[in-house]
Amino acid sequence: MAGRKEEELKDLTLLGNQGTTYSFTYNPNLLEVFDNKHPDRDYFVKFNCPEFTTLCQ
Repeated sequence: MAGRKEEELKDLTLLGNQGTTYSFTYNPNLLEVFDNKHPDRDYFVKFNCPEFTTLCQ
């Protein structure tokens, strides 16, 4: 993740890890979060992934 210090990423273990094994059952532990470095900015997020699947309950 560009622009982040190692200290800010210390708790991330899944994000960006090519060896992550994903479950096909609901598992809220797979969601990793990090602080927004610029909470005063507006963001537009566009996610393009033709094979994205989500399990919502």
